[in-house]
Parts: sequence; structure tokens; C-alpha cells
Amino acid sequence: MLSDMNTVLDPLQTPSVQVNQVQILSDDRYVLKKTRFERQGDGTWQDITRATYERSNGATMLPDNLEQHSVLLSHQFRYPAFVNGHSGQLIEAAAGLPDEASPENRIRAEVEEETGFRISGVQRIFEALMSPGSGTKRLSVFVAAYNRESQASNGGGKAAEEQDIEVLEICQLKTRMLPSRAA
Repeated sequence: MLSDMNTVLDPLQTPSVQVNQVQILSDDRYVLKKTRFERQGDGTWQDITRATYERSNGATMLPDNLEQHSVLLSHQFRYPAFVNGHSGQLIEAAAGLPDEASPENRIRAEVEEETGFRISGVQRIFEALMSPGSGTKRLSVFVAAYNRESQASNGGGKAAEEQDIEVLEICQLKTRMLPSRAA
């Protein structure tokens, strides 16, 4: 039986899990906790220790131009990928952290900041837990239509957030760079 992604269980109230100790290991940009808990599996209680990286939930969108058969993506440097042996230059869908805004409103603003396109008609297609073995982040995934008339700026991200984003329009397996925002 599949669980409903919209059902949020309080882990402290789940009958088969008893949290005994929570230790904060790091509280820099995100919180890293070490938790000791007991879990009832096959009728016996097991004493388990796990590290959990508490991340804010996020939202991502793939803007789609149905007439041109194209999608908008961003190209930017990601340090965690770099330290894992990658160049760090990634192509990805626009994404952001909802903070106090709804995921729908935040992703509209994030797409405009990153790509320069003002999007409406946002549709949530699914939610996913990003790294459920170690992290708490839930990602809401959206789609929406765009066209040339919806371009409000060159995008490129916010300078205050130290972003250097190039906008890519992937069109029938061809890639072309859109103009970067002025520095």
C-alpha cells in the first residue's frame, strides 16, 4: 500500500518509534542532528542511531514552450558536486526554497529570478523526498507553459545570493545560450 505524500506523521507520535536523544552536530547553513531512537520492527525493539540533515523543503519547475518544443534550464556552479569529483558546472531546472511563501508562489519568483521568464498557470505534478536516508527535504515539482512574450528580463539569478546563472533553452535536442544579465 502506498502512503499519501500529503499525510504528515508526527515522528514522536508514531507508535513503533521512540526518540530517546537528539544532539545537534552542526547549525551553520543547515542543521545536522544525531538522533538515537528505538524502533519496533519484527516485534522486537532495536536501538538505532542516525544522522539527519535538516533541509528546508524546496520547489522546482520545468517551464515548457509547447509551440517551440523547448524547455528552460539553468547552468551554474555547485560546490558540493565539485568536491565530489565533478566539474561543478551543472544543468538543472530552476529551483528554490519556499521560505514563508507557498511552493507555487516561490517557484514563480525563482523561475523569474533565474531565467527571466514570468510564469503563470503553475501546476504541481508530484512531490519527492530528496535523500530520505539522511535528509528531510521534500521537493515539490511543477510544470508551466512559457513563450517569448513571458520573458521579463535576462534572468541570471540574484547577485546578492552569489549566483552566476546562464539560462539554457533546450530545443529539440539542441542547446542555445540566452543572453546573460548585465553585471
